[in-house]
Amino acid sequence: MTETPVTYAASEGVAWITLDRPQVLNALDTTLAATLADHVDRAAADPEITLVIVRGAGRAFCSGMDRTALAAGTIGEAFYRHWIRALNQLEDMPKITLGVLHGYSIGGGLQLAVACDLRLATSDAVVGLGATRHGIIPDGSVLRLARIIGLGRAKELTLLNDHVTAEEARAIGLVNWVCAPDGVEAALGDIIEKVRQAAPTASAHAKRLLHASFHGDPRTLIEEVMRAQNDCMASWEVDEANRAWQEKREAVFHPRKR
Repeated sequence: MTETPVTYAASEGVAWITLDRPQVLNALDTTLAATLADHVDRAAADPEITLVIVRGAGRAFCSGMDRTALAAGTIGEAFYRHWIRALNQLEDMPKITLGVLHGYSIGGGLQLAVACDLRLATSDAVVGLGATRHGIIPDGSVLRLARIIGLGRAKELTLLNDHVTAEEARAIGLVNWVCAPDGVEAALGDIIEKVRQAAPTASAHAKRLLHASFHGDPRTLIEEVMRAQNDCMASWEVDEANRAWQEKREAVFHPRKR
């Protein structure tokens, strides 16, 4: 057994959050959910972090709910409160969040992934839900999934509990990229570099406004968009971008200037 069901590491502006119960394919229980939520909060509060990567140790990203714990009656409201806190923070934090799916990425694993902004899957990933088969709802995805893949596809995955391959998930927009199992580090390197080429202040505002656009008429957000743009224009990132343009080089947004 590992000492903690979720580990945390931070380096060069990237927070690495790793589900670490490989002996049960990173199945979810209350301790894991609570630890995950605390680590996500930690990443959200760190001003040096611009990208949060969530992944799983061992042979799978996450095989969903720990069925032994569920059958034993140890999964209750405490689990769901921690779980929802973790997923909401991944969705809401002013940083880019990325889920890395490999092997079984089902049930709560997929719910965790769709709370992230972006998803990378290996070609051996198996993706799906399955909650209603066990008499519960996929609480982490039921309010998110249709926004990503459309209502019809979301109903299919949620109500029929089909599993899909990584390539099928890519085709319906459920994941952003598919790579070979031995190509994860290279793919992550490319994504990290792209994140570093985008201004953190602008990325944070853009993420927030994209989410807000789903909650009403986007035109009612115009004044908020203007406030966000003014904040961007006053940031050091715009000064750096302007200097880079004049000097005919790429802007450097990492490490963060104080």
